Amino acid sequence: MGAALMETSAAARAVFEKADEILGVPLSRVCFEGPEEELNDTYNTQPALFVTSIAVLEAMREAGYQNEPKYVAGHSLGEYSAYVAAGVLGFEDGLRLVRERGRLMKQAGELNPGSMAAILKLDDDKVAEICQEVTSEGYGTLQVANYNSSGQIVISGDDKAVDKGVELALAAKARRAVKLPVSIAAHSELMRVVADSFREAIDQAPLNLPEMPIIANITAQPLESLEAIREEMEGQLTSSVRWSESVQWMIDHGVDTFLEIGSKDVLKGLIRRIDKSVKTVTVGSPDEIKVLV
Repeated sequence: MGAALMETSAAARAVFEKADEILGVPLSRVCFEGPEEELNDTYNTQPALFVTSIAVLEAMREAGYQNEPKYVAGHSLGEYSAYVAAGVLGFEDGLRLVRERGRLMKQAGELNPGSMAAILKLDDDKVAEICQEVTSEGYGTLQVANYNSSGQIVISGDDKAVDKGVELALAAKARRAVKLPVSIAAHSELMRVVADSFREAIDQAPLNLPEMPIIANITAQPLESLEAIREEMEGQLTSSVRWSESVQWMIDHGVDTFLEIGSKDVLKGLIRRIDKSVKTVTVGSPDEIKVLV
């Protein structure tokens, strides 16, 4: 992840080297070489994804890309890359905050073990109804974690609750309902146990007003104050990511082209499902940057 950028872009290389210096560990080695088990530990996954996306952004700027976006947004952790792109956070402060987010979410997963599952081709309201039913029947916490696109929802909560949710979704004629290979119940109440600790880290981080609107995961509306940003950062741990609504809001406000910056093209597929009429360009490799510029 990011190895080709490291080799071809001095700006990207500087980002990875700075990250290693800030964290005091060779995060770049984990990004480039793994092992996969180490990279998939959310304590490492979160800073790795964040650093790679900022490395791509800096490589784009180095190559001469100067267009300023009308809006920025990020899916879950990706929102922190959006904060840096919009000038809310500096890279160093953003990385420290992301590292702490990963540490605390891992801790929450150890204190409150849970899981997540993807539900395909079932009405949003029906999935939410299933979550309420499972929770009320005493299986444990279950809620919608991600509204990714029409027909693609992720649920999150206690293991037994997720298993029951999968069972009920299939009974309700979902095309597919499958547990995800994760060890934490992100965007669920099981993360509440670390919310106060993360808020302390948020309050210590220096923030600036955004240079361009950031569309929030929780409300699918622009974040317009520093307090709203802090509330978003904290609340995102336990709240649903309303990605589909966020993308639709931007489309409704004139966006017809999206740039997905990072190591993969997951959001490109989601945006295509939300509205096939808009264009999405994935930017994560040296060749993709050349085409863009």
